[in-house]
Amino acid sequence: MQPGIHAQERPYLVDEGHDGARLDKFLVDRVEGHSRAEIQRLIESAHVRLNGRAVKPHHRVRRGDEVEISFPPPIESGILAEEIPLHVLYDDADLLVINKPAGMIVHPAGHILSGTLVNALLARCADLSGIGGELKPGIVHRLDKGTSGCIIVAKNDEAHQALAGQFARRTVHKEYLALLHGSLPGDRGTVKGLIGRHPVERKRMAVRRDKGRFAVTGFGVIERIGGFTLAKILLQTGRTHQIRVHMAHLGHPVVGDTVYGRGRPQLVGGMSIERPMLHAWRIAFTHPRTGETVQVEAPLPEDIERVLSYLRSGKRT
Repeated sequence: MQPGIHAQERPYLVDEGHDGARLDKFLVDRVEGHSRAEIQRLIESAHVRLNGRAVKPHHRVRRGDEVEISFPPPIESGILAEEIPLHVLYDDADLLVINKPAGMIVHPAGHILSGTLVNALLARCADLSGIGGELKPGIVHRLDKGTSGCIIVAKNDEAHQALAGQFARRTVHKEYLALLHGSLPGDRGTVKGLIGRHPVERKRMAVRRDKGRFAVTGFGVIERIGGFTLAKILLQTGRTHQIRVHMAHLGHPVVGDTVYGRGRPQLVGGMSIERPMLHAWRIAFTHPRTGETVQVEAPLPEDIERVLSYLRSGKRT
């Protein structure tokens, strides 16, 4: 956090790449962990100021403009603490890194108010950062429900702001392991382009030519086994379903992904694959208080290990 800036406030300077962009779009690109709807609510409630004055979400920003955003203290939400076991990989006074199990939703939303990571965290931690809002205390970033592995949780607002800034600047190192259908054509590569809503199926994302958010995914082959590829994925941006969309775009969807791997068998050796075989394996970041590099690794979960063991045995699926 910069000296002299309150933990709840942070200024952002508009760069050349965002000259002429809508204010809400600019902030979505710069402030990690907040949806466009959340940003728009903050703007409408005068918690965002452009060069010192309140404006509308559609206002166009110009290079050199200063945008200040303040986060109001969270309102008591009534979300219940639940004694759900958590696999803690790292824990100190400022943050936690949790090995999230596949199938667990990160925070309450809609009609889902229990069984989430937030419910479990509230039972473990007396205090969590309130910047994320009443339903997302401590949540700096997210993982899909079906994805397992490393997720960072902030215990105070100062840590949350510093970590969110690192995500926005893309300085957090995020490595995933994915089991893919087929054999990738090369040992390593990069996928770049826009990801946006599918033009017809609005619940899906897609690689787009016309509109979307720029996304970069690097990949490298670890092992080719039985018509499948175990790959290491380097997530350089953090777009919705990014890895799943990019791998399907290459023609090698994640095993178990029923959304982007349509028509692909979701059985391996008679074992039903219940979720995408995608694991947030390793994360590295700068500690918000000490400035030291923290690297945390989550061991592969049992379901992925079981599938890999079967494939390595040489048996046919």
